Amino acid sequence: MIDVAAIERENQELRALVARLTEQLASTTTKFEGVVSQLTEQVAKLNERIAELLPVAQRRQRRPTPTPTAPPTPPTLDDQAKQAFDDRPQAPEKPPVPEKTPKPRRPTGRKPLPTHLPVETTALRPEECEHCGSAALDVAETLRDEKLHTVKEHQRRRVVERTTCRCRDCGGRTTPRSLPAPYERSKITCDWLAWLVHQKFGLLTPLDRVRRDLAERGVPIAMGSLVSFIERAADLLAPVDGAHWRQLLAGRWMATDGTGLKVLIPKLSEAHNGYIECYRNNDVTVLQYEPDKSGATVESKLAPFRGVLTADAEHRFNGVYDGGRVVEAGCNAHGRRKFRDAEATQPVLALEGGAFIGAMYGEEEKARKVGLTGAALVEHRRRLIRPIADDFDTWLKAVEPTLLPTEPLMVAVRYYRKHRAALYRFIDDADVPIDNSPTEREFQNVAKLRLNMLFAGSTEGAHRACVLLGIIASCRTAKVPVQAYLTWAFERLGTHRDAFNLPATELTPAAFRRATT
Repeated sequence: MIDVAAIERENQELRALVARLTEQLASTTTKFEGVVSQLTEQVAKLNERIAELLPVAQRRQRRPTPTPTAPPTPPTLDDQAKQAFDDRPQAPEKPPVPEKTPKPRRPTGRKPLPTHLPVETTALRPEECEHCGSAALDVAETLRDEKLHTVKEHQRRRVVERTTCRCRDCGGRTTPRSLPAPYERSKITCDWLAWLVHQKFGLLTPLDRVRRDLAERGVPIAMGSLVSFIERAADLLAPVDGAHWRQLLAGRWMATDGTGLKVLIPKLSEAHNGYIECYRNNDVTVLQYEPDKSGATVESKLAPFRGVLTADAEHRFNGVYDGGRVVEAGCNAHGRRKFRDAEATQPVLALEGGAFIGAMYGEEEKARKVGLTGAALVEHRRRLIRPIADDFDTWLKAVEPTLLPTEPLMVAVRYYRKHRAALYRFIDDADVPIDNSPTEREFQNVAKLRLNMLFAGSTEGAHRACVLLGIIASCRTAKVPVQAYLTWAFERLGTHRDAFNLPATELTPAAFRRATT
């Protein structure tokens, strides 16, 4: 006979064994997942560390000492080269300096103070006669003077009292939502955070000076708290900066340039020389930090871009131009500076070459003054600047054989001979400027900031600084007040983000201008 009880006991034991094994398997799986998560996090940190240290190691590699060479011999010209040099095009005359129209005479005397300012009125009345001491005084006249005044206690405490009410019908309790704040349980308001960011990255005031000023006003705030506030502001505005970057990639023209920035990296004895890149068009500006000037990084960044790129003639952009999806446009300001530098060794020829470039700039300035754009600007450039460029090419070809390879003027001549198509790209494209000077001017604030802060405290700090610098530069381009825009943006990106429910494209400085005009 079959022992049913024994089979049931065995079945229960097997079930218990399966349950224990299942529990052990689940526990092992949980531990394994935790280990994998920790290893993944460690690998990510190691990759970030490698990305920081690799440029430092590459930069410290010593370059081989060049072997001394004999001085070059002067070039020998044949009769054809001599004739071409003698028949070279004459340099155009320097454009006449336009007569300055006299400005209308300003009204004399003091300007009235702005009427929108709050008025603090103080009324003074004598209590007795200064001549005899009598108190019987009648009003003879009232003298009034206005002066610009400041209130020291500009810092305020905002107290929000929210009253909770109980419904008489259903008994439910209702509490109104608080005012917008940058983030939950924040110590500061959106207005205050906008003021701090404007102080640091708009007015370029170092945080230690802001902290001292606040302490003198009786508002002691730790430096760590101020740094944390800046970090929060950059994280809030990062989506707007990303929208600007996507707008640049979707356009048909952008310009770029770069400058250095020292960054502190843990366990390094000295600050690392990083790199800030500026990308801009006529509407927005984006600044990005990179540990080095790698060509592969630029190629990956600009992979989605299809259009014309105005940049310096650097080899790291060669991969960007390969394939033809991005067209190179050069900077004539660099070429103009090369000819000016050559005036020390070849004053006559350098001045001749610079005159051609100056004539092109003169015609471009005329177009700017009359406001030419689009097809009208292209027609102006082709009619007046193209002939100057053609004569300049003939002049370069005639002068080049007469120069030594090491002469500064040869460097300038070869610069135009090698990059001719890129430097003249602006003639046939109304969107392309004659040079990259506006992009270079964006680094004036970065240079002043470097004088105040010397270096970025970390790689993350450099990235956040670029976000805020780019947003403020876009505010200047859109001609909107920086602090007002930042307050408006923080109110919509902070604790009330769900109430406004706006995409990043509707939170840009351009969107603020549309909303407030």
